[in-house]
Amino acid sequence: MVEGGAFLGPLELAGDHWGVGDATRPDTHWVEFSPDGLYQREPDSEGRLIPWSRIMTGIWITWGKHSWNTNGRGMYTPTGMVAGRDGGWMHMTLRHPYEDHQLRFDRHARPYRAVDALRLEYLLRQLIDKGKLHLLGDPEWVGHAVTHLAGGKGSWITHRALRRVAAEALAAAGPGSP
Repeated sequence: MVEGGAFLGPLELAGDHWGVGDATRPDTHWVEFSPDGLYQREPDSEGRLIPWSRIMTGIWITWGKHSWNTNGRGMYTPTGMVAGRDGGWMHMTLRHPYEDHQLRFDRHARPYRAVDALRLEYLLRQLIDKGKLHLLGDPEWVGHAVTHLAGGKGSWITHRALRRVAAEALAAAGPGSP
């Protein structure tokens, strides 16, 4: 949490919805967490909705100008920040029909800690695994989870530690609205 707003890597409260990417600048791409699903916002378009029920497997984030540049998942600085100024991509597998899908987002002017982006990924994965991805459409619930995950040390980033902190955030945020 920071004064004037809350965020976790690229996830930020934008008005009364949470979203991934910079929703404050005109002509940007960002992904809104709506009650119905992930809503891709983009310039000169009404956007498109991906219903929660279509998202099948864990969501992962890559950094860069192009969605197919996913081999290295991005560059990071020696101080643990996401490098570069290009945007990012949320990757997922959808059902009915089955397809790999990417949602684009533009970066904020502020830097992102790599640990925060990883914590966000692990939260999204656990929500999918538990069948509770729809909780992302509840801004209050997301706020509680972000409060638990934001800040803290950036050391000891292991799969086990990331899974544990995401599970703790799920428990701390509560059951959410049905």
